[in-house]
Amino acid sequence: MTDVIQTFVDLGAEVMLPIIIFIFALVFRVKPGRAIKSALMVGIGFIGLTLVTDLLGDAVGAASQEMVERFDLALTNIDVGWPAAAAISYGTILGISAIPIGIAVNIVLLIFKLTSTLNVDIWNFWQVAFIGNLSYALTGDFKIAVYSMIVYQVLLYLLADIIAPYIKKYYGFPNITFPHGTSVPGFAVALVLNWVFDRIPGLNRIKIDANTIQKRFGVLGEPPIMGAILGIIIGLIAGYSVGDILMLSVQTAAVLVLLPRMVSLLMEGLTPISEAAGDFVKKRFPGREVNIGMDSALALGDPGVLSSSLILIPITLLLAFILPGNSTLPFGDYGNIPYLIALMVPVFGGDILRGVIGGALYLVPILYISSWSAPLITEVAQTAGFNFGNASSITALGHGGLWTTLLFVLSSEYLPWVTLTVLLVIFLVCGFFVNRKKAA
Repeated sequence: MTDVIQTFVDLGAEVMLPIIIFIFALVFRVKPGRAIKSALMVGIGFIGLTLVTDLLGDAVGAASQEMVERFDLALTNIDVGWPAAAAISYGTILGISAIPIGIAVNIVLLIFKLTSTLNVDIWNFWQVAFIGNLSYALTGDFKIAVYSMIVYQVLLYLLADIIAPYIKKYYGFPNITFPHGTSVPGFAVALVLNWVFDRIPGLNRIKIDANTIQKRFGVLGEPPIMGAILGIIIGLIAGYSVGDILMLSVQTAAVLVLLPRMVSLLMEGLTPISEAAGDFVKKRFPGREVNIGMDSALALGDPGVLSSSLILIPITLLLAFILPGNSTLPFGDYGNIPYLIALMVPVFGGDILRGVIGGALYLVPILYISSWSAPLITEVAQTAGFNFGNASSITALGHGGLWTTLLFVLSSEYLPWVTLTVLLVIFLVCGFFVNRKKAA
């Protein structure tokens, strides 16, 4: 059984997701031909998203590293990025167990009406495994690690239920939500920050979104022109040659143009499944609403997310250098920054200024937590047989630095059975009231 799960995991998200989408489409009575087409379109869109986000990380990430060398700055914990973090997470027995545990938790919560999220984003259960592996590295207790994974899943589904109306209103995705471990923590932070921003004189009157920029600056506010300008600015700071600056400007322009189109391909595949799921639930569970849990990659085509992310990449590097006590060198997760703020931007109503300020404030604790978690991540990587070259210590900015990681790892260390049980009860009670309110 373990070998079967490992083989499935090794297929990667680009293959796993279409297979899962196809299976769910048949369950929801979608015709086989349409189900195959929808599944393939999801896979094609996901591959396109991966290629474009890799381009973002590689192009702007390389410029950021030039800034490191230019200003002669050094940090000890290398950010290996989410692909390495996923490989490390799935490289242990806890990683293999994350998928059946995740599916079981989702089914139980759905049966008892403690969630309205049906999660098909199974490949990203590596984020659950990540929590479990860090808990085990800290405590050496397998049962505690598994329990932390279960409680963490309950929190993800609770937040996904709360987030769904924001996703529908801002992104226009009906019956879809994102129980995505990298993105949902930012939503909770954004709620607090937005409340603060609304009470700051001056800032509460400024609204800078993609439409505002386009109206004020005309053609200069168009996504390709904005992307090119941002690329030129980043290239100048990095000390690039004229040719390299121009290349970077074209690459950043391409990101702002191509990502929305890749998302549209994903949505083309998902729309029939989402509609069929809604009809299926209405027939069999009158009055019940179920949202399809998907990867937050669907949000990456939004101009507010993209523009904020491009500006935040060099800001992340700057923060890493100026924050006292930080030891994380951002590197592998530059392309993950859009995921970190994907559920912050809807709370800010697409305001790019709030997205940048809020994102920068959010990145401060992320850098500190990823520095704190580096020894645990390094230990898990060694256990999984991960080769990290000449680096003596590694971390993962996009997941190792989240407040949820800190919460669950510390909960696993101090009176773990009591602490985790208290958290579980709180999350279940909240889930009960959130879903009862939806049903009313």
